[in-house]
Amino acid sequence: MTVKIRLARHGAKKRPYYRIVVADSESPRDGRFLESVGSYNPLLDPAEVTLKTDRVQYWLQQGAMPTDTVKSLLKKQGLFAQPAQ
Repeated sequence: MTVKIRLARHGAKKRPYYRIVVADSESPRDGRFLESVGSYNPLLDPAEVTLKTDRVQYWLQQGAMPTDTVKSLLKKQGLFAQPAQ
């Protein structure tokens, strides 16, 4: 079972609101998830991101892979460091 940290879309038509969730990679986008670790509201200026930092760190240590969008959000929050080269 591959675990991913990804966005699950909520909100009305043309008014997206996203939850940042930890889910099995085979489950649907808005389907079952293991844990909700934050939220992302792109409609606010600047966009609002709230995270449970301890839980995000836990899942990253357990091997959960963030999607590209979530990875960029985590980098902006300072939680996902660039790999050492």
